[in-house]
Amino acid sequence: MTKMTNINHHLTDELIMGYSAGKLPEAIDLLIATHISMCDDCRAAMESYDALGGALLEDDTLITDIADMDDGSLAATLALIGEQKVTAAKPVISDVPAPLAGYIGGSLSDVRWRPVGMGVRQAILQTEGEAVARLLHIPAGVAIPHHSHGGLELTLVLKGAFTDEDGHFGPGDVEIADENTDHTPVADLSEDCYCLAVTDASLKFKSLLPKLIQPFVRI
Repeated sequence: MTKMTNINHHLTDELIMGYSAGKLPEAIDLLIATHISMCDDCRAAMESYDALGGALLEDDTLITDIADMDDGSLAATLALIGEQKVTAAKPVISDVPAPLAGYIGGSLSDVRWRPVGMGVRQAILQTEGEAVARLLHIPAGVAIPHHSHGGLELTLVLKGAFTDEDGHFGPGDVEIADENTDHTPVADLSEDCYCLAVTDASLKFKSLLPKLIQPFVRI
């Protein structure tokens, strides 16, 4: 999947800095890595933060630590490398960005979808930490029930598009929602919408039916 130039909704500097510093949960890292693989602007920002972090590491403390290594450390490390079996990486053919492909076993056709109501399907991805990553398949014209949030929700559009109170989100766009966000995302009529969504707390639905099924679908 190639990078996109018409992305209008990007990551915040705080999220990119957290990703560069390795301070975020795996689920959020996955979404950021996937977006960065699609977005030249956010990738450039990430590389700037990486460069800044590298410059901060180049100080006397680090040099001293390297100098204090045992004389046999290098030989031992080279021996361990020599013991590793090198195998050619199997190419992955996918309709999603590379960072996400490994989590779903290849492409969207390989995803084990589960229904959550109104034709919407989801697949919860295996990640460590309290944040949850899920793929969403929203049929064309279908709305996600009106809800607010108990914490952070990041939604990255992979294919298709949706519209809510905060605007229109197409492929590569990221919507950042928090406790102050109250919305009803609706997939465009032209095609189904596929998203990668990450939450660190439960959604707060306004109607009864979504509240009843929420414990069973972990939304």
